[in-house]
Amino acid sequence: MGLLTVLSALSLLGEAAYAAEFNIGRHISVAPYPKEDTMLPLAEFSVPFTAKAPRRSSKTSALAALRGKPANTTRSKAFGAGDASTVAVDGGNFDNEYLTNVTIGGQHFSLIIDTGSSDTWVAQKGFNCFDLDGNPVSPDNCAFGTDGFDTAVSKTFRLFPNVSFNITYGDGEFLSGPVGFDTVTIGGLSIAHQEIGVPTLAAWRGDGINTGFVGLAFPVETSVYNTTDPTKASNENQLPYSPLFFSAFFSLAFDRASFHQEVNDPFDPNLGFLSFGGIAPVPVVNRAVTVPIQGYSATKGIPSNGPGSEFFFYTVDVEAYTFPGSNRVFTANNNTVLDSGTTLNLLPADVAAAYNAQFYPEAVLDPDFGVYIVDCNARVPDFSVVIGGKTFSIDARDQILPASTDDEGNIICMTGTQDGGPDVADGIFVLGDVFLHNVVATFNPVAGEVTLTQRAKY
Repeated sequence: MGLLTVLSALSLLGEAAYAAEFNIGRHISVAPYPKEDTMLPLAEFSVPFTAKAPRRSSKTSALAALRGKPANTTRSKAFGAGDASTVAVDGGNFDNEYLTNVTIGGQHFSLIIDTGSSDTWVAQKGFNCFDLDGNPVSPDNCAFGTDGFDTAVSKTFRLFPNVSFNITYGDGEFLSGPVGFDTVTIGGLSIAHQEIGVPTLAAWRGDGINTGFVGLAFPVETSVYNTTDPTKASNENQLPYSPLFFSAFFSLAFDRASFHQEVNDPFDPNLGFLSFGGIAPVPVVNRAVTVPIQGYSATKGIPSNGPGSEFFFYTVDVEAYTFPGSNRVFTANNNTVLDSGTTLNLLPADVAAAYNAQFYPEAVLDPDFGVYIVDCNARVPDFSVVIGGKTFSIDARDQILPASTDDEGNIICMTGTQDGGPDVADGIFVLGDVFLHNVVATFNPVAGEVTLTQRAKY
């Protein structure tokens, strides 16, 4: 990303030891000390999903698209609370798409929830569809869940003139079009005059269910520009705005599907909750910590929570990864994003290699796709993540995922902890749904904090 410039060397220390740790070389930061045993109120209002979400067509070749992550067209790739509210979450099979019912201007949609992006957008009725090479195709090819948002029908929609919404995702999907303001409602909570993108141009490989995104990251990552010409969108004319519900904390609890569901059932209803103003209503154990969200110096590009720092993702400091049979190493940085838009844990290459070697039979790095393939019935080694002095364990069921099938129809499995790239100072790593299935993550973007609470085994 170019913003992360933590300097420390990769050093191998000690002999192999049971339940040893990969320790993270600490950077200097002025962030406050973690708050332990944080007690949060329970969200009082819950609205279950009515929609069911099949796997997206773009994920049927998931191995090839594994590394795709949202990226702004011009940047490398950021809510006072009312009554506490909760809405149940659906998930698309295999990958990272958790959907919730959203009402915009009186019209109902299933939208993807993503803590790794910031914009709320919904395809506009009459949109033009393109393939990933930019060639016009039938709107059916974009496979949105509806015909789109009809701005003419909404009694509360107001156009934002002379600006545009432009975003490109890591797998080549893109959207562009007007920007407006309307009333957005999720789980009984309504925000009037919320800024949203209503793209009229879309290259999208949909699932037939979702019609857009709810981005819950920070204003600096929004994708509205002071131009109506998408080719002229740049950092210089970006117009940051507050994402949906940015002024109050929200809580995410993602439930895992069973292996059988992942393989055989295209529909995964009620896979958790998105809660507002309180912790999601799932059983937890007495292990929690509140840690600062890591910002970055706008002038020096180094991790900082001091004056002038900016926030991009929900980045936290990871102190250690713990698993049997590992060695101790120091890594170049500990900047790790909590991202509901990524299925897997994408960790430093050396961490991923050492952990995948502990599966029995051992997971093997596929040279063509760059991912660790494993026997679907392999024995899974324990794995924990240490954040703020608290150890959060990951259930073994999250560490083996069905990825594809071979020519004979046999299921090919991959591990849940994958190589996130070389361990360099400007790298960034991800704890995705494999980790988030095991905690309740409660975000307070205004205070710059996230509370992690270990879930009870389920």
